[in-house]
Amino acid sequence: MSKSLKHTPQAVELAQGVTQLQNIRQENSGLTYIEFQVLEFEKGANYQEQLGKQEACVVALTGKITVVVEGEAYQNLGTRESVFEKIPTDSVYISNDRQFSITAETDNVRVALCYSPSENQLPTKVIKAADNSTEQRGKYQNKRLVHNILPDDVDTANSLLVVEVYTEGGNFSSYPPHKHDQDDLPNESFLEETYYHEMNPSQGFVFQRVYTEDRSLDETMSVENKNVVVVPKGYHPVGVPDGYTSYYLNVMAGPTRVWQFHNEKAHEWILDRK
Repeated sequence: MSKSLKHTPQAVELAQGVTQLQNIRQENSGLTYIEFQVLEFEKGANYQEQLGKQEACVVALTGKITVVVEGEAYQNLGTRESVFEKIPTDSVYISNDRQFSITAETDNVRVALCYSPSENQLPTKVIKAADNSTEQRGKYQNKRLVHNILPDDVDTANSLLVVEVYTEGGNFSSYPPHKHDQDDLPNESFLEETYYHEMNPSQGFVFQRVYTEDRSLDETMSVENKNVVVVPKGYHPVGVPDGYTSYYLNVMAGPTRVWQFHNEKAHEWILDRK
């Protein structure tokens, strides 16, 4: 791969009190269907954006924000001071060709902005924390907690799928290794993916491997707090060392808004353990 799969935080001041930590674009990632930002705000700071042919999902990772879309204000969104409170948060879906702004109502505001191509304008929708479905997945050393923000069984978006995942130390997630890089429904869907990682305690790290069946892509990374890993194709498991908790925000998008994955056959047997 000519472009790195791991993106470390790069603090760039966008406006007074607004710092961009991550800026994943087609030109620096090689992705076609996903772009992604993480912004940090001082209280009272404001960010504005005019969308073109992209839809967006604004996720209030921490702190409280007001989001204004085409003059309509959605106030005091956000439910937590840390993602590791392990409670769902509020988000806003914004369709293509719309203007929006974000204002920080508190200190400690961090926001993720998830983008995907879109030409079919849909209604703006506030996705309240209570609207998130939650589930425990896996067993043995393959356990994780999932918050579904934009799953594929709701028609809020044209392309975007967004989910939060928590994995405790000593466990793997996105495991057994699975992929979704073939446009071959109903067997498998083509979805690019990004992982925005946070660690608790923050000095921790996880291991993430991204690899294809033929190993033409095979990269294993030590991933630290606020790193982003891009997954253009292939399998992409995550392993969490003992003593640390992993959080990641997943964004997926592709030509069809369906999450249909394929497990690597060599490791699928673990699902049948008694």
